[in-house]
Amino acid sequence: MIRLTTPLTIDKVKALKAGDQVLLSGTIYTGRDAAHKRLVELVKQGKKLPFDPKDQIIYYVGPTPAKPGQVFGSGGPTTSGRMDAYAPTMLSLGLRGMIGKGYRNEAVKEAMHTYTGVYFGAIGGAGAYISQCVKQAKVIAFDDLGAEAIRELDVKDFPLTVVIDCEGNDLYEIGKKEYLGEKV
Repeated sequence: MIRLTTPLTIDKVKALKAGDQVLLSGTIYTGRDAAHKRLVELVKQGKKLPFDPKDQIIYYVGPTPAKPGQVFGSGGPTTSGRMDAYAPTMLSLGLRGMIGKGYRNEAVKEAMHTYTGVYFGAIGGAGAYISQCVKQAKVIAFDDLGAEAIRELDVKDFPLTVVIDCEGNDLYEIGKKEYLGEKV
């Protein structure tokens, strides 16, 4: 188990390999497709983003409302493919990590290699458990998007798996080959 603390620098990303189990602590940001669309529009317009993506991580999540006494509602990962159209732009701005579930397209994998990024998988269906890892949460942009607003989270020991490392090693492809008895 690797204990990892943000910011997620290039050296930290390079040390991660597909299949590594990670406990992440520090500041991360949330955003789904509607928020990503707005972020990329701001980039195209030459406007400032609501947070500096350099050496940061975005968690693809739209949490449920927090119950009384909680800082964050149930927040399991959403399907990452919805952000594939926007991820290369975000990676070009220095974003180092993405958290979600499911496959990524080739353009995202190439951008991860070019800009030194990593894709983490979070456990789908474990939103209530994941919410216990969130120690602080505040909306920092696009409040009108509700659950899809961008939040800044302070997390402690958020359990993740490196699905795709910066060298392009993809745990989904590795697992499939191992299952089929092919050389990895």
